[in-house]
Amino acid sequence: QVQLVESGGGLVQPGGSLRLSCASSTSIRAIYIMAWYRQAPGKQRELVALINNGGMTNYAHSGEGRFTISRDNLKNMVYLQMNTLKPEDTAVYYCKAAYQGRAYWGQGTQVTVSS
Repeated sequence: QVQLVESGGGLVQPGGSLRLSCASSTSIRAIYIMAWYRQAPGKQRELVALINNGGMTNYAHSGEGRFTISRDNLKNMVYLQMNTLKPEDTAVYYCKAAYQGRAYWGQGTQVTVSS
């Protein structure tokens, strides 16, 4: 079992920044892939970024150049630094862990980009 808890969401103006955090109950050294997804109202959940336990990252086109995913193995944390936020980034952001053949999700954190 992996429990994930996201934090760091909130209301931010267009052009602003937020850093989302995901705390894992399981050592993330053992978790092959950690990822951030988001789901906007009326839309399907979509991948934002992922990082494997070798540090390799991959980003959805929507976040390339603006978002950075990182992991801290000592703290069992995964982060998503989001810069130059746009109204279309408004969504609930979820942390996901791929561990021993199963997917685990956090409860999500709301990000709202609005003036």
